[in-house]
Amino acid sequence: MKFDVVTVFPRMVEAGLTEGVVHRGIERGLVTARVHDLRDFTADRHRSVDDAPYGGGPGMVMKVEPVVRALRAIEADGGRPDAVVLLSPQGRRFSQAEARRLAGLSRVVLVCGRYEGIDERVRDVVATEEISIGDYVLSGGELAALVVVDAVSRNVPGVVGDEGSVEADSFSRGLLDYPHYTRPAEFEGREVPAVLLSGHHADVAVWRKREALARTLARRPDLLDAAELDADERRWLAEWGWTVSHETR
Repeated sequence: MKFDVVTVFPRMVEAGLTEGVVHRGIERGLVTARVHDLRDFTADRHRSVDDAPYGGGPGMVMKVEPVVRALRAIEADGGRPDAVVLLSPQGRRFSQAEARRLAGLSRVVLVCGRYEGIDERVRDVVATEEISIGDYVLSGGELAALVVVDAVSRNVPGVVGDEGSVEADSFSRGLLDYPHYTRPAEFEGREVPAVLLSGHHADVAVWRKREALARTLARRPDLLDAAELDADERRWLAEWGWTVSHETR
């Protein structure tokens, strides 16, 4: 899996690639992440990447020329990418399904916006899609790019040591994760559920599945209609007085 990140603040992105799961994936040769300084693709002595907006208004707008030059240089160096993603509040909401989809590609370019926005012609000329990581305001797309790289990399085989951990992650089937416990078995009067200490793996599996469903119902019921539910889960929901709109898989 190859990522190219285009940004005005390359050190901000590079710092986020030096630790954790993504860094291990890079060390293992399973993930490649190249960070490109947008200022390297400017044509003036001030290395300007922004200008005042046509029509007036506050702030500055990222210019089209440096971004297009950067993308064409990236393409000339490594071939046409599978996707050029503009990280933008106007984009499609990023999700686990989106992370899986992008993980199925070979090369993805992430373009980090800044300032008041980016010249609309970037979308017209080089971007193939737009993604937003949530309905809130960030100072730029760098943190969003790191979120996308991390979430996508986790779905690249071998990046996460235990594949079962990826399958059990929250949102992997559209549900939240079950509660987790480790030693000690008792802390300030709060005990680990007895089933987890029983050694009965089938009972533990059922408990975890039921708890994941109960937690989703309590905290994120909006997820249930799109979740992948089996017959047991639908039966438990019915017992709890909840129905979902799609058929059992």
